[in-house]
Amino acid sequence: MSALTFHYRNGGIHLPQLGLWLDAAQAQTGVERVFVSHAHSDHIAAHREVILSPVTARLLRERLRGRRVEHALGFGEPAAFNGGEVPYRITLLPAGHILGSAMAFVEAEGESLLYTGDFQLRRSLAAEVCEPVRAVGTDTLIMETTFGRANYRFPPAEQVVEDILRFCRDGLARQETPVLYAYSLGKSQELLCVLGQAGLPVMLQEQAYQVTRAYEECGQRFAPYEVFDPRAAKGKVLICSPMARRAEGLQALGKVRTAIVTGWAMDPSCRYRFGTDAAFPLSDHADYPELLKFVKQVQPKRVFTLHGFAADFAESLRDLGFDARPLSEADQLTLPLFRVTS
Repeated sequence: MSALTFHYRNGGIHLPQLGLWLDAAQAQTGVERVFVSHAHSDHIAAHREVILSPVTARLLRERLRGRRVEHALGFGEPAAFNGGEVPYRITLLPAGHILGSAMAFVEAEGESLLYTGDFQLRRSLAAEVCEPVRAVGTDTLIMETTFGRANYRFPPAEQVVEDILRFCRDGLARQETPVLYAYSLGKSQELLCVLGQAGLPVMLQEQAYQVTRAYEECGQRFAPYEVFDPRAAKGKVLICSPMARRAEGLQALGKVRTAIVTGWAMDPSCRYRFGTDAAFPLSDHADYPELLKFVKQVQPKRVFTLHGFAADFAESLRDLGFDARPLSEADQLTLPLFRVTS
């Protein structure tokens, strides 16, 4: 058995020889460690012992109460572990998804594996720049493929930002409150940077406000902003979670203009699904061309695709000559480093 043989289970990657999980969706309370790529809710659980970046450790404490053993590693600083049958070395690389998001470059017995987690190559105003250079020529790449179909080609970010600013300014000119729906962790902070640079006054819903304070503790700087108060919202742009669209405070705003900010805005039906006036495709995930560019940069020997349009993207890679296949959603599927067995 290869040292880097892995299993795909319940959305996470398990390397049994190393005693290591990559983004385990279910809480691991035994002796095995878990690499946590970033602090979004679908990538965290109440694990006993975790490997993560210092920023993700801070955000994890904000979002998930309880005590855990933390191995907070700086980017590009290899660390050795010996928790299973085979010792290994892990190096965290910036993923560019949200602040602190990391890829895991794992090495054991002369073999290497790069796990991306969520990532993007576009430069964000509120996250580190993705840097996969150290993993060039890796044996195995396990990559997220949320937007892994050819129709997901995002417009230039500058154009999308201009569209968002125009939307907000038009609303303010009409005495309406512009409301931007965006995830409280990551997207809200990028929008805060965009609006702050344009000189627009901003209010943040409570959850996004608390996360932004945590960002500031980690060294991120923003233009002035306020916590949401419907009595003082007139003349300001409000950023809040899509889950809060029917919150009581929003009903007190009077006339509003609403927009959802997500990569799924590329779908014509997006704004109708969310019930908003507009939808803007500003994403913190790689689009289809970026996914292809990433694989060409890394030049792995084999690729496994995860999430979103995994099968479609694996087929695209095979058409380009890469050894690529999607990871099945079935539990207990064993995928060794050099061959697949059922």
